[in-house]
Amino acid sequence: MRINNTYIKTGYFWLPNNSEKKIPGVLTIKNGGGIELEVIDLFKDNIKSLNGEDDFNRIIGHIEDDGLVTLDDCFYTTKSISFGGISKSKICINKVLSGVAYDAQEEVTFESLSFSVDCFNEWVSISGIKVENNWETNTTSINYSPPENIKIYLNNGMSLEIYFSYTLPTASNVSEVKITQNALFKIKSTFPTPLNKFIEIAHKLTNLMCFAIDDIVTLQDVTATSLEIYREYSNGKKHLIPIKVYYKSIPFTEKAVKKSWHQMLFVFNTIKSNFQDVVNNWLDAYEVIDPALNLYFSVKTGSQKYIDSQFLSLVQGLETYHRRTNSDTIMHSSEFDNLVSTLVDFCPESHKEWLQGRLKHGNEINLGQRIKKTIEPFKSLFGNSKDRNKLIRKIVDTRNYLTHYSKELRDSAATDDELWIICQKMEVILQLHFLKVIGFNDSEIHDVVQNSRPMHYKLKEI
Repeated sequence: MRINNTYIKTGYFWLPNNSEKKIPGVLTIKNGGGIELEVIDLFKDNIKSLNGEDDFNRIIGHIEDDGLVTLDDCFYTTKSISFGGISKSKICINKVLSGVAYDAQEEVTFESLSFSVDCFNEWVSISGIKVENNWETNTTSINYSPPENIKIYLNNGMSLEIYFSYTLPTASNVSEVKITQNALFKIKSTFPTPLNKFIEIAHKLTNLMCFAIDDIVTLQDVTATSLEIYREYSNGKKHLIPIKVYYKSIPFTEKAVKKSWHQMLFVFNTIKSNFQDVVNNWLDAYEVIDPALNLYFSVKTGSQKYIDSQFLSLVQGLETYHRRTNSDTIMHSSEFDNLVSTLVDFCPESHKEWLQGRLKHGNEINLGQRIKKTIEPFKSLFGNSKDRNKLIRKIVDTRNYLTHYSKELRDSAATDDELWIICQKMEVILQLHFLKVIGFNDSEIHDVVQNSRPMHYKLKEI
């Protein structure tokens, strides 16, 4: 989670079932969502603390500017007990809900969760701001009409909106006119839904943006609303109070990425006509190819620091993707079963158990065949047959060498620049398949290859 402004708030904190004992402290939220509470004194008396009885999960606070806060999933990281002096301790917090106080066992549920990500405005590329200049009269006209929300329905019964928040200039300002607009996602449910369910969907949507933008973008500006948390005005109207939510989300980069549309894999306008299908296809894909997606993003996020590790993650991602989307075998299952029975019947009794173990996965196609099948739908992008076979052989030899460190494969394994180029190729193969997964047809994939600079550069290396 991106925290653009330093968040350090002082206040008083207490346990939900012990509001009589309020202790002073400082709540700090760092960029990335790391949360720490430093308190003076302990929430439980010193004797109980010495015995390790600190089984609290939730803390309530009242802090400057924000008022009430709920701190969830809490535990001591540093505990200081000073008899007769000042004890200062630190507590790790996993979630902060700013603007509300929950009871000890009360479940945190909401009806909506809103958030944005880095580069989202550029990806959506919809603006209600229009500027007209008349150079003859030296006049400028600025008009703003909020764009209409874009709403789709998710297969899980929720809905998703792209909506636009904005600020308008004040009439009293005579030296500056400023209009701002910000695009955000809003996940909505028709009934109270646990916060963790919203967070799960937000994570998957953030990954979709990472894939589309072809870079690591970070979640930010997270707020939630509940029909039970509102402010009622004198005319009877109710205004839902936005609850700011902070937690340590992934993926995260220290510096916000900045990209224009032509540096992205695809933009909103590319999928505007079938936006609902694309989002649902992406969310549903996690049920089948979740491990392949995780391996792909582990490389994109920089979790794998070394090129060898990146290579192994990408080749495992390709293998896992093929395993989960295909049931290809060397021969028909009945034919293989008959072959196994014959071999076991003629095998000495003392070696039958060993042979059955060796034959258990004997009908599976090998890595080279799996790589070949993943390249096949896009083979025209990877040179002629000789080029493709050379690539497949190099991938297999390098994987086997790095996995088994076989001396015979040392000279045939890729290293240095060649290894980096092969990683680019495998990343492209995964990206092309992910495009198919979310619903891109061959013509649309061709357009992505032609119009996306990142894809073009990766293929140019090929």
